[in-house]
Amino acid sequence: MIERLRARAFELGFIATGFSRPVRPLFFDEYRSWASSGRNGGMLWMQRNMGIREDPTKLLSGCRTIISLACPYPAEKPATEEGYTLARYSTPLLDDYHTRLKSKCRELSKYIEEIYEGAVSRILVDSAPILERSYAFSGGIGFIGKNNMLIIPGYGSYFYLAEILTTALVDFPATAPNANLCGSCTACIDACQTGALKGANDFNSSLCLSYLTIESEELINPSMGKLMNRCFLGCDICQEVCPFNKSKPATKCMPSVKNFMDMADDEFLQIYGKTALSRPGLKRIRANIKALCESG
Repeated sequence: MIERLRARAFELGFIATGFSRPVRPLFFDEYRSWASSGRNGGMLWMQRNMGIREDPTKLLSGCRTIISLACPYPAEKPATEEGYTLARYSTPLLDDYHTRLKSKCRELSKYIEEIYEGAVSRILVDSAPILERSYAFSGGIGFIGKNNMLIIPGYGSYFYLAEILTTALVDFPATAPNANLCGSCTACIDACQTGALKGANDFNSSLCLSYLTIESEELINPSMGKLMNRCFLGCDICQEVCPFNKSKPATKCMPSVKNFMDMADDEFLQIYGKTALSRPGLKRIRANIKALCESG
C-alpha cells in the first residue's frame, strides 16, 4: 500500500515520502530547550503550543499516521537584471509555495481516503505547530545536517516539506533513520556570514539573514548589507556550500531593483500578492535592497 501512496505522491511532484507514527517527536527536548533560550529571535510563536508539538494527535483526533512529503524547489536563484538575488525557495514567478503544496496534498489526501474508507486527514504546510523535520527524519526521508536543514542523500536540501496527518492506519515497515553524513565537514558553519550557525541544534535565528530580511519585526540594520552577498530576500549560503547540494547559476527573471524601489503598493500586490514576496512585503523588500545597495 505504501508503494501505491509513494507512486501517487511522485506523480504529484513529491520527490520523497516518509511514514511515521504520531508519537513524541525525536529532538523534542532539544527543540524546547532551544526555543526557551531565546534563540528564536522575535518568532515567539515557536515557544508556544509545546503540548501540541509533543503530541500531534492534538492536531487531528484519532491520527494514526503522519505522512511527510518533500517537494523540490529550483536549484538556481532568481535574480534581478543587475544580478541581485532572492533565496531559491521564494520562486517569485509562481504562487506562494503554501498554496501550491496544499493543492498537491489535497489530491493525495483524496487518494488516501479512497484507499482507506472513512479516513480523515489534515494537511499541514507551515500551518500548525509540528516538528516537521523530526517526523521526516523518523520517516527515513533524510538526515538533519549541521546547517539544521533536512538533507536527502543524493539530492540535497532544496525542497519544501509538507505533512498529511491521517486517521488511516497505514502499514509501513520500521525505518531506521538516515545516518548523519556530515562527518567532519563544517562548510556551512564556516560560511555563515553573521555567526548565526554554530552547528546542529546550535542556531541563533536573531542573527540569521533569512530572519532579518523576512521575519524580524524590525527592518534590517543597513550595516548588515555588506554581509548579504547580493541577496535581498532570505539567505541560502549554508545550503549553497553544502556538498550534498548541486547549485545552479542564478536566473535573471526579475525586474531591476529600481523597479521595486519605484513600485506603488497596489502594483506590488497585483504582481506579487500571491507569491512568497507578500510575506515580507514591499516596505521590507525596499529596506533590504537599500541596505544591500548602500553597502556597495
